[in-house]
Amino acid sequence: MTKDQREIQRKLRILRYAEEIGHVAKTCRYFGIGRASFYRWRKAYAERGEAGLINAPPIPKWHANRTPPEREEKVLYLRRKYHLVPMRIVWYLARYHDIRMSDATVSRILRRHGLSRLPRGTRMRKVHTKRYQKQVPGHHIQMDVKFLTFIGKKGEKVRRFQYTAIDDATRVRALKIYEKHTQANAIDFVNHVIGKFPFRICQIRTDNGHEFQAKFHWHVEDLGIRHSYIKRGTPQLNGKVERSHRSDGQEFYQLLSYKGDVDLEAKLEEWERFYNFHRPHGAHSGKTPYEALREKL
Repeated sequence: MTKDQREIQRKLRILRYAEEIGHVAKTCRYFGIGRASFYRWRKAYAERGEAGLINAPPIPKWHANRTPPEREEKVLYLRRKYHLVPMRIVWYLARYHDIRMSDATVSRILRRHGLSRLPRGTRMRKVHTKRYQKQVPGHHIQMDVKFLTFIGKKGEKVRRFQYTAIDDATRVRALKIYEKHTQANAIDFVNHVIGKFPFRICQIRTDNGHEFQAKFHWHVEDLGIRHSYIKRGTPQLNGKVERSHRSDGQEFYQLLSYKGDVDLEAKLEEWERFYNFHRPHGAHSGKTPYEALREKL
């Protein structure tokens, strides 16, 4: 006899006993059950026969309050593809899918699917410094170079260099790819940044790399812009540009297939526009850099 059959026999015995003695309260006391359960069983038996006496699962397979599967899939996709933290997933869903969800709900979904931890290599740095943010656009620009290695069409390694400038106050960025890592290219990039940013630049901060030495330094100073170096061995002092390079790796380069410099430059320009105009930024509670710029201006 199966478990369901035993349950049916037990409930039938109780219902028949109550019918024989004609007293529900005494029957319930005798068998140690609640009267609400008795009346529910009697009603189910009258409506559906023995099938109504089979215990139903305590909750439906997909609870009514649980996040719908299609929404869970969007959360999991953003996590697996771009390694986004819960709060940034919340901003993406609200901005691009009109889905409102709390970061706690996103965290529960990630934990349920074993994705609460990011892959190795994407953890936060161990060295922490006091955070700050300038209030005036252009007052402080951080500049750095990201080293890139691609596999060419013939299987050879292709080295390229992404020069990056980021405004401290708004996180607006300018990006440009170069074949060589030289002062001449750094100078060309500064001129590019001046034409790109919609505000006056007061100061540029760089590390002590050879591309930012004397020729670069005096070119910047001659433009009426102050150039300062960070202390050696302290990349966290240029933390905003360093952090933006991590976003480049997670959200852009890991999805990129190198097909030549023309294609790379076009896609980088598209990524720059997306970063500045459409990508929710943690420093601005989900607003984009240009939304923050409009507020400050």
